[in-house]
Amino acid sequence: MPTFQSKRFIPTSASGTLPARYRASLQRHPFLLFGLPFIATMVAGSFFLTPATALRYEKHDRKVRQMTKDEELGIGKDRRRVDMREEYYKLAAKDLDDWEQKRVKRLPGEHDGIL
Repeated sequence: MPTFQSKRFIPTSASGTLPARYRASLQRHPFLLFGLPFIATMVAGSFFLTPATALRYEKHDRKVRQMTKDEELGIGKDRRRVDMREEYYKLAAKDLDDWEQKRVKRLPGEHDGIL
């Protein structure tokens, strides 16, 4: 049985094309033609994506920020400002010793707690 030739078949028309020349030189210099461009792309991508990542985190920080006292109390531009002393004196003026306990009416079918 005849053996196959060890030489690869290269058609004469394809040997002059750019992909064929690149493939042949890639076998001789793999790092220079594949590894170095790959690493350069990764490093350049890191530098180009850094501002995009910073924008992402800045947008997140704008949404989640520390609230001021007025925002905690729910006071906007249309609401009056709350003065703690004024509120204290309003509560102090009320008679808190004279009160009567009243039961809340329950919804139909809800357990009222009476045994």
